[in-house]
Amino acid sequence: MRPKQWVKNVLVLAAPLAAGQLFVPAVLIPTLWAFLAFSLISASIYLINDIHDVDADRAHPTKRFRPIAAGELPASLAWALAALTALGSLAIGFWVTPMLGAVLSVYWLLQISYSFLLKDKPIIDLAMVAAGFLLRAVAGGVASGLILSQWFLLVASFGSLFMVAGKRYSELKELGAEAKTRASLERYTRSYLREIWSISMAIVIMSYSLWAFEQRGNLFGVPWAAVSIAPFTLAILRYAMKIDQGKAGEPEDVVLHDHMLQGLALLWIIPVGVAVFG
Repeated sequence: MRPKQWVKNVLVLAAPLAAGQLFVPAVLIPTLWAFLAFSLISASIYLINDIHDVDADRAHPTKRFRPIAAGELPASLAWALAALTALGSLAIGFWVTPMLGAVLSVYWLLQISYSFLLKDKPIIDLAMVAAGFLLRAVAGGVASGLILSQWFLLVASFGSLFMVAGKRYSELKELGAEAKTRASLERYTRSYLREIWSISMAIVIMSYSLWAFEQRGNLFGVPWAAVSIAPFTLAILRYAMKIDQGKAGEPEDVVLHDHMLQGLALLWIIPVGVAVFG
């Protein structure tokens, strides 16, 4: 169920944060429910994915230690847990709002299609995984009825593509010759993936900057949103360095263990917090 990877689900906080409504109870409570629902639905997908990929995972240098590949978790029990977590997630989603339930349903269907049909299709596999990140960001908005701006959608969309292409690049670099054992990697080259994450990174920085310059909050005469562009850009560049080093195969590990990235995130969240809440 990979609880360590549930850190990705903090993306549901992005829309309420950008709107300056995160700490309004009517927004915060459904957002937290959305976080829980996405944690459950992603656990379901991870279980199903590991059942389907068990043979390939056993040939992978690190994934072979996952419980199903290692023979520690029976497939029958994994199927039961996958069904339970999916049903629990959808129940929460439709209870909070039908739109959140719809987003969760689309996420589950897309990820199942990815695991069983599209994982080995170049380009499409990138789009499917990126869609998973994007739907997390969208869920935070629909859970509380917030309107999603064009800049938010651009940052979320290309930010997702940046992370996914970076993940594939890191996997390709880490595995080397063994990458040919993974069908999702064998049709990519490092140079091609580098082009994708480089272009995506540029669009993310530009879209975020345009959003920041549109913000009107100037507490003490300081354009705090514009100030936040600097740490935001440095954080993106720091993550790009990790990609280039082949260390971003697991994005949550980068976020949880890179202290410089964490420091830059703190330096970003202070001015952006003042800009949207001040």
